[in-house]
Amino acid sequence: MIYFKFPFDEKLYSTDENSYENHVSFHSFDGLSKVNCNGKITEITSESFEETIIPSELLLPDHTQYTAETKDGYIHNLHQVIDVIKENKLPKLVYSRRKIFTDFNEIDIKGSFRNLCRSYPNAFRYLLINGENSWMGAFSEVLGRFNKNTHDFETMSLAGTLPVSENWSEKEIEEQKPVTDYIRNILSHFTENAEESETYDHISGNIKHLRTDFKAKINPEDLDSLIQELHPTPAVCGIPKKLCKENIQNLEKYPRELYAGYIKIEAEDTVHYFVNLRCCKLYHNSVHAFVGGGITAQSDPEKEWIETELKSEAVLKNLEIL
Repeated sequence: MIYFKFPFDEKLYSTDENSYENHVSFHSFDGLSKVNCNGKITEITSESFEETIIPSELLLPDHTQYTAETKDGYIHNLHQVIDVIKENKLPKLVYSRRKIFTDFNEIDIKGSFRNLCRSYPNAFRYLLINGENSWMGAFSEVLGRFNKNTHDFETMSLAGTLPVSENWSEKEIEEQKPVTDYIRNILSHFTENAEESETYDHISGNIKHLRTDFKAKINPEDLDSLIQELHPTPAVCGIPKKLCKENIQNLEKYPRELYAGYIKIEAEDTVHYFVNLRCCKLYHNSVHAFVGGGITAQSDPEKEWIETELKSEAVLKNLEIL
């Protein structure tokens, strides 16, 4: 089953599961796996959702044998990441971790999703329970949005993270710049007239990011190629993409699975592509929250740890525990 809400839209959607049509799909970070949600997209009334029973027994037990990464372990690994960045003169590499939460007896799945929707009205919010894939998330980063009628394509450069009350430093500004440059360069392969906004603050709960918007007209037949070139963006991978992907697989302790992949939703007039951030994988006896950060040669490992802790709260603080 899949339930989701678009940003700034409190309508609840699902799929009817009654046909072989596929309008919703989850794509892994490495591009090697995909989870399809069969059926046509349908709107679900709040009354119907409240009457739906989503038992915690639908969640599989956690047999992964993964152990939570400690602060000392994370900082040790981050020093290795920074060494790789300096050795290869990389402008940025994104390093992530799983925060594993086990201090509960049972999860109220529906209540947790309801909390997440309430906390992040400007985000894409979803709940996916599909056999071994039980995920929940709320995030604002758009990989792409394509209007089938006008052929307008929109995307964004979203990077740099701070608590809302703090001021931007050179580190965050320099972290976002290569993301913006990367997207600008990719779009130039598909259009000559891309529009670019000024960079501004994007608020998401207790944290903020730097954001730059892009808009361009493209040929519909180029859409899939454009998405494949954009993903994974430097905001979730690094620059250059191939080298950073290789180092991520060598340095990170866990596979990312659907984290930092993207979700494709094809509606009647629009095709949406959302980056799967601020998410967790749900098990019957544990929750794995995925969090990461853009690392540069100037990164402070202690501050990066604090940033990932702040990001993990986006999902974990909304869990309804029984």
